Amino acid sequence: MEGKHNSRVDPHDEPRMHQLVVAVKRRAPLDALVLLERESDEVVADVLEQLHPDLAVRILSHMELERSALLLPSIEDKIGEQWSVNLGYPEDSIGRMMEPPLEAFPPAMRVSELTQIIRNTAAERPVVYAFVVEEDMTLIGLVAMRDLLFAKPEDRLADLMITQLFYFKASTTVDDSISAALLRHYPIYPVCDEDRHLVGLVRGYALFERRTIELSAQTGQMVGVEKEEHIGTPWFKCLLMRHPWLQLNLMTAFVAGAVVGMFEDTIAQIVVLAAFLPVLAGQSGNTGCQALAVTLRSMTLNELKPGMEFSLIRKEAMLGLGNGLLVGLTAALGMYLYASSSGNESAFTLAVVVLFAMLGACIISGVIGVIVPLTLRRLGTDPVTASTIFLTTATDIVSMGLLLALATVIML
Repeated sequence: MEGKHNSRVDPHDEPRMHQLVVAVKRRAPLDALVLLERESDEVVADVLEQLHPDLAVRILSHMELERSALLLPSIEDKIGEQWSVNLGYPEDSIGRMMEPPLEAFPPAMRVSELTQIIRNTAAERPVVYAFVVEEDMTLIGLVAMRDLLFAKPEDRLADLMITQLFYFKASTTVDDSISAALLRHYPIYPVCDEDRHLVGLVRGYALFERRTIELSAQTGQMVGVEKEEHIGTPWFKCLLMRHPWLQLNLMTAFVAGAVVGMFEDTIAQIVVLAAFLPVLAGQSGNTGCQALAVTLRSMTLNELKPGMEFSLIRKEAMLGLGNGLLVGLTAALGMYLYASSSGNESAFTLAVVVLFAMLGACIISGVIGVIVPLTLRRLGTDPVTASTIFLTTATDIVSMGLLLALATVIML
């Protein structure tokens, strides 16, 4: 339990260790992890052993897998035992988030005995449910605290327990677990293995904390910043994580540049088009990013069910039509005024070209914003990390290629 450990730290560092433990307790797990990242393995192990198991396990679950595995031999008692169990499950499973099942009691226990246990531990770990298990830790029931209030001291848990239980399997993914929890809102969920043996507990707020962290990481992932990167991550490690995506982005940019190069003669004869290439690229890129953001959010929250893909594509195409028409009229007016002031006799024709190019680019970009993440997920690639690069390339090619192709066909 908390506070019972054999320190491996120099006794002269005890005041600093005490300050570090207090600071960690006052922080959310992810903030606490940033605080501990610069400390040695011995110091981190010593701090974790002075925390309550639920907080210690949650910090370990956010830690890089390599380091958390290295810490395992140094962590004693319930924390080390539980984390050893957790490491046996996939990283995206509910099993990796489990706390020790300390609130597990035998069915023969009397209410008076359980009440005494709760009184002794309430300050450290408030008990919400008493999970009733057999000797082999098979989960057979649950007793809520409100039922204990009205029970007689001599009553046994077997007489009070609810036998129709909802529990997570440890192998269930976090996404599926959150979807199931949305309809229940329980403060604590038991976690069992395939044989219904109780292997841990997960708190409801921890599930949604994980989802909040994932959502906050999406903006960084969309531009090549991995979700494992934090403000305290060393610069060289950040370079290794970010640079490959920049190289990929450069390669795709060459493709967009090649498309513009195909219309070199058109640009040479109608120089005014060059001024509107970034305008179309920017507008179509924004349209695609809006569709991408909605699609990724619906995928993350499991709102996009099988069979809904076509309706989402159709919706974004209609939005692209409406937005493209409105911004196309504005851009066409801008082209007309710009070309007229430059003395170009084809100002009206250029305005029409810009209008239709903007209209087509916005429609296609909206559709691409949906298709790219869906395709990447189908191929087994993380859509959050890779979608923006492919979307940017596609919208640049479509917008600039469409403008130059229409100008070539209509005006030359």
